[in-house]
Amino acid sequence: MATPDFILKLREKIGHETLWLPGVTGVVFDDAGQVLLGQRADNRQWGLVTGILEPGEDPAPGLLREILEETGVVAAAQRLVSVDAVGPIRYPNGDVCHFLTLVFRCRFVSGEARVNDDESLAVGWFRPEDVPELMPGHLEMIRRATDPAGDVHYLR
Repeated sequence: MATPDFILKLREKIGHETLWLPGVTGVVFDDAGQVLLGQRADNRQWGLVTGILEPGEDPAPGLLREILEETGVVAAAQRLVSVDAVGPIRYPNGDVCHFLTLVFRCRFVSGEARVNDDESLAVGWFRPEDVPELMPGHLEMIRRATDPAGDVHYLR
């Protein structure tokens, strides 16, 4: 499901006005140091697995749910990488969103990377030096996550 029900209900009331939403992004590494990427169906761009948290959902479990739903991969969250304000993003239907995005470094646990829902056109593992052109900011998120014990990044 691309748009959560709670957002569809809000959109019935506010139309395309800007929404401030909680987002999560996963930088998932396998044992070989490859990173999990997906090619989005909405804009055809490659990027990290992202998602919107449901009301009351904790960030790390919500991200792990998104990773499984979108890619078939079971992952474990290791640490928070960054806290970022992302947007505005205008979608093809006219909706506008800003996201407070929590980026987590994750490790692969099990599963086979595959397109597992209608949000992705392709899913795969890539060496960080061989990633395709990515959505804005995603390469920097990967760079920040490569240090397993790095400090959390945020604007000061």
